[in-house]
Amino acid sequence: MSETMRMWVEVGFNIVYLLVIWGLVITMTVQREQVAPADRKVASLVRWAFFLLALGDTGHVGFRVWAYAAGGLESTVTLLGQPVGLVGLGALATAITVTLFYVLMLAVWHERYQKPYGWFGLLLFGAAALRLLLMLPAQNEWNNVVPPQPWSLIRNLPLMVQGLGVAYLILRDARPRHDRPFVWIGAMILVSYACYLPVILFVQQAPLVGMLMIPKTLAYMAIAFIAYGALYRPQPRLVAAT
Repeated sequence: MSETMRMWVEVGFNIVYLLVIWGLVITMTVQREQVAPADRKVASLVRWAFFLLALGDTGHVGFRVWAYAAGGLESTVTLLGQPVGLVGLGALATAITVTLFYVLMLAVWHERYQKPYGWFGLLLFGAAALRLLLMLPAQNEWNNVVPPQPWSLIRNLPLMVQGLGVAYLILRDARPRHDRPFVWIGAMILVSYACYLPVILFVQQAPLVGMLMIPKTLAYMAIAFIAYGALYRPQPRLVAAT
């Protein structure tokens, strides 16, 4: 695939993704009163989780589209008198919001199955805090289009602990209860990480590996649709016989 073709595939996918994910968040918001009373707390947490994901990805993929329109991924804007790379600024935004996304998904598991967080849950909260701290050092080089090693791996290790830990908890408790939507949500989290890990490890040496971010993003879209169908989809009303 040529560089130009890859750019247009990415730009087209990014625009469609943002329209779809924001559309789902707005639909969840509009239909929140239709959620079954027993599911409202879980549904609210899911809605806030995807609001944060959409917000961060508006920076991440949206700024990539802006950068392409401005002449290339190296494009910068002036912020507080300093040139800041659009791609790096977007990467920082999504790095923060995806961390908070998994904090909320941990809370979703806690509310859905009424299980205590315990030591493992506290470990996952600790991983979130550690990741946010690891994003502070200058070695992260947020202005770079391609994240530097070893800091890309260092700051993503706590996120992997978070995501895989949440997937484990959801699958552990959803399967015995035959809670199929959440079994699929747990599975899609695993799919997203299977796509993301090669990007973390190899994108510096093989930029084409970055295309795996597309199926990774599709996995998050699948989670949003599954959660919407399980919690927000309007239920048919029964009409009493006369």
